[in-house]
Amino acid sequence: MATPKAENVALFDMDGTLCDYDGALLGSLNRIRGPGEQVLDELNREDEPEYILERRKLITGSKSWWANLPRFQLGWDVLGLARDLEYRIMVLTQGPRAVSEAWSGKKEWIDSHLGDVDVTITRDKGLVYGKVLVDDFPEYMDRWLEHRPRGLGIMPAHRSNSGYLHPNVVRYDGSNLSEVKCALTKAIFRLPKEPLQMS
Repeated sequence: MATPKAENVALFDMDGTLCDYDGALLGSLNRIRGPGEQVLDELNREDEPEYILERRKLITGSKSWWANLPRFQLGWDVLGLARDLEYRIMVLTQGPRAVSEAWSGKKEWIDSHLGDVDVTITRDKGLVYGKVLVDDFPEYMDRWLEHRPRGLGIMPAHRSNSGYLHPNVVRYDGSNLSEVKCALTKAIFRLPKEPLQMS
């Protein structure tokens, strides 16, 4: 296989993209709920009780919790296509600002699941170059596209991004893999300074 060109970089987020962060956190929270507490079926950070916030901090402060996150299949579908097209795969992730154990756990997860790939841990994804960003979080996608008007975004579907629309972004829900493949193909063959033609 040919070595991918340096400029054909596909950036992959971890939490909610390659890792099932929400599913794992819900499972962990439900395992430590008190007698009589109802089972949580979704995360609601905008209206989160203080005791749930403190439990979440306790859970995500564990290096092993991060290192053992399950895969999120939608992200792995896109990763497979990007590898087939010979993109250079790079991980672009954030970590809790004050929890160094999370950063170590993420690195262990990457080594275990992805092997030898480059990793950037940042507080601002808009600073990092790539032809493609695969990320589930609208705010990070918008920030990245501010500086890359010809960039391609692939967004694994979650309830939290259900209304997201952008002309350069394909929201992937498991049923439109051919659309994702077409967009990735167009992006890899786009010439420098040439607009991204999505249609």
